[in-house]
Amino acid sequence: MWEKVFYEFVYLTSELIALFIGISFIIAFIQMYLSEDKIKKFLTTKNNGTNALVGAGIGMLTPFCSCSTIPLLIALFKAKAPFSGAISYLIASPILNPIIVILFLNFFGFKATIIYISFTFLFAVSFGLILDKAGFAKEVKPLPEKQKCCCSCNSNNVIKKDTLQFKAKAAFLDAYSIFKGVFGYILLGAAIGAFIHGVVPEAFISKIIGKAGIFEVPIASIIGVPLYVRASTMIPIADVLINKGVALGTMVALIIGGAGISIPEIILLNSIFKKKMLIVFVISVLAVAIITGCFFNLLF
Repeated sequence: MWEKVFYEFVYLTSELIALFIGISFIIAFIQMYLSEDKIKKFLTTKNNGTNALVGAGIGMLTPFCSCSTIPLLIALFKAKAPFSGAISYLIASPILNPIIVILFLNFFGFKATIIYISFTFLFAVSFGLILDKAGFAKEVKPLPEKQKCCCSCNSNNVIKKDTLQFKAKAAFLDAYSIFKGVFGYILLGAAIGAFIHGVVPEAFISKIIGKAGIFEVPIASIIGVPLYVRASTMIPIADVLINKGVALGTMVALIIGGAGISIPEIILLNSIFKKKMLIVFVISVLAVAIITGCFFNLLF
């Protein structure tokens, strides 16, 4: 058992580090060509509802898991993008990305997929607007400043600022500075996720859900949180459990809970959000999971 936990820890840590640095680098590199003012202008309109729609729309187009959404979230906050749009993106990206939609369509059919997309998108937009209106923008911690490239002096041996090499090095330094601030959180999150993933078998989860009665949807959404199982992995497993008698809505709640929030993501978000915002975000995603799951159980 402990060998499995160790290998899972190594795998999760390696994956999170690679994803975090890789995505942070890509985003920082793009920002070399797109200034923060341009990003802010693109994401900011006079209508706050439109900002939330754009944020959720970006989430639909980014094939990220819950943890790898965070580098782009940091970039949005640094660019002073609207809070409603950033939160709508944060909720939508891990539960409504192209990979999940394709898998959902393949396993559960067109009708279920359309309902899933409609509900999750609506809730992502709604919670972005609600949290913005409630003043939670002030619950974001100060973010690290960009690292200046060490090659920006006028020495004959330096790289010119307008070259691809300079931009790549500056982007890497920026990505690395962000990574240093969350490295401890990555290790802690991977350790907890690996322990739970390695110790808790799927049969045990199915047994708990099966005995939950009318509380099976809320319990399923909560069980999904510590699993840190990607939706791309969970959807095929859900199909098997549905064929064994578990309700579709219950499995939808488990998928949203597991994909939308995970212990590694919560730990990483702790470096960005103050405690109040972190708690409200978790409650928001659980609400999406529970309401969507209950609606599916009424229809199917």
